Amino acid sequence: MQMLWEHGPMLVREMVKLYPDPKPHNNSVSTIVRILEQKGHVSHEDIGGGTYRYFAVTEKSNIRRKRLGDVIRNYFSSSYLSVVSELVKEEKISVDELRDLIDMVERGSEKK
Repeated sequence: MQMLWEHGPMLVREMVKLYPDPKPHNNSVSTIVRILEQKGHVSHEDIGGGTYRYFAVTEKSNIRRKRLGDVIRNYFSSSYLSVVSELVKEEKISVDELRDLIDMVERGSEKK
């Protein structure tokens, strides 16, 4: 998905070229793309001769929101506070960033 979002519509062989060595086989990438297509995230256009150009259908922000929700639900018992606490404990977020976050929350609640 990342390749399609960053580079736009692509052939499988073009995707393979973007992978670092050792590159996956074309069939492996093709299988992944077809699975993404079955899930409704990717579609294709037939450019002739049984060759397809694939493109992203789902926006990155939609997948990011869903995946983040999945992680929070599965690993933090649906607690956003637990997520932030873990970030603080692991020193992945600074006090200044927490203040910025609080400011964002306060500004957001003022709009309602």
